[in-house]
Amino acid sequence: MTRALFFDAVGTLFYLTKRVGDHYALVASEVGLKLDPATFDRAFFSAWKQMPARFAIDGPRENDDKDWWRELVDLILDRVAPGLDEIDRDNFFEIAYEHFASAGVWELYPEVVDVLEKLRPRFRLAVISNFDGRLRMILEQLGISKFFPRVFISSEIGADKPDPLIYLRAVKFLGVEPKEALHVGDDPERDWKGATAAGLSIFQLDRQKNSIC
Repeated sequence: MTRALFFDAVGTLFYLTKRVGDHYALVASEVGLKLDPATFDRAFFSAWKQMPARFAIDGPRENDDKDWWRELVDLILDRVAPGLDEIDRDNFFEIAYEHFASAGVWELYPEVVDVLEKLRPRFRLAVISNFDGRLRMILEQLGISKFFPRVFISSEIGADKPDPLIYLRAVKFLGVEPKEALHVGDDPERDWKGATAAGLSIFQLDRQKNSIC
């Protein structure tokens, strides 16, 4: 019998209002750089793939993964603005880091609130995400933090999806067995494969074909 429902965050509950490259180009304009959003888009996804996987540790990682995000942004800037000096890179990063926790950057999928309202009386609801501590602010801004008494963040739990440990630590914290939990997510590797390996049931969200209804 299912007692707990876990949800992925980005791509499951909410999404960026524009392409990621548009957001980075907006940040660039704030530091006096005029750079092409499409170029940023390509650079972001190339840098994302280049970032190495991290091994699980026994406790929270240092600095809420902010250093990880800085490394990612440096890789992006290496591609789009290699001549940018360290001071300007620092400034760009800090503005970008704050930007992606700002109101209006993220938007809920239309069915989310209704679905959560129906599920809350029947199940324990939680989020499992590879985001960082900014996620709680985003959930609050979007008006859905009330549905999630527990938010399990990879930087705090010491393991990233798709490592089954992030799921096993989350169910243990809630006091349920893996077989009593179901995870809802859109990523075949991080959500479907990772949760299945931990013994959870899964809802394979594919927004081209279905929703979380």
